[in-house]
Amino acid sequence: MERKQHLDGTAVAILLGCCLSWGLNQVAAKTALTEIGPLWQAALRSGVAGVLVWLFAAARGIALFRRDGSLPGGMLAGLLFAAEFACIFVGLQYTTASRMVVFLYLSPFVVALGMPLISPSEKLTLRQTAGLVIAFGAVAFAFGEGLRGGGQAMQWLGDALGVLAALLWAGTTLAIRGTRLSTASAEKTLLYQLAVSALALGAGAVATGEILPLAWSWRLLGLFAFQAVIVSFVSYLLWFWLIRHYVATRLSSFTLSTPLFGLLAGALLLGEPITPRLMLALAGLAVGIVMVNR
Repeated sequence: MERKQHLDGTAVAILLGCCLSWGLNQVAAKTALTEIGPLWQAALRSGVAGVLVWLFAAARGIALFRRDGSLPGGMLAGLLFAAEFACIFVGLQYTTASRMVVFLYLSPFVVALGMPLISPSEKLTLRQTAGLVIAFGAVAFAFGEGLRGGGQAMQWLGDALGVLAALLWAGTTLAIRGTRLSTASAEKTLLYQLAVSALALGAGAVATGEILPLAWSWRLLGLFAFQAVIVSFVSYLLWFWLIRHYVATRLSSFTLSTPLFGLLAGALLLGEPITPRLMLALAGLAVGIVMVNR
């Protein structure tokens, strides 16, 4: 199908909502680690979100199990998705949420480099490439304050897992665009990833001996509901709909606003100060996004 080359008002509004929820996601996941292991947390949220996607598709009469040649791509995307979140959730045990989100947003660079191999029309111009660099530089600049200090034990391991998660996230986006999943419905694309990742991550939790908590506090239920319903179901469904209708390089560059949304949420919800460094970074991010999407 022909994809829109520029982001219209609908796409921007959806992206802003998605990026806001993703900015909060790392904080919610790290907070929940005090009550549930990383692999069980990732597996259960994929499982619950997968059931919600199936019910949503059934209510709308969307065929999810019709043969359309998308199974190989779906399995690949699902395994990449599972590996990505295993890296994120395990990595959050060793590094901070702010560091994790910085490394995770190396993904747009990989997407920008890989998309021309799949769709030559999506090759970035020199100006767009410069905009992408400026946008990412703004993100790194904003989080520079949070990266100072003593750090956690084995922080290098968490950082390395964050970089690997970024590569896997980009690989998932490229797999969707480079296989028959590019013509599948957003619901089917998402269900592949949630179902496969739930099984793979659950098997990993059992194999590593993670203990599944039987008694859940209201705090854990709230954190889990946010991740499973808002992030894994609603925002991902919207994200894969966007991938089908807009060019991937424009979308990936816009997601660079996610870590800054996380920082702003911390200021509003936790009383963290908004510094001049952050305001300069926001300005740089805006310039970069305009250069890429103009």
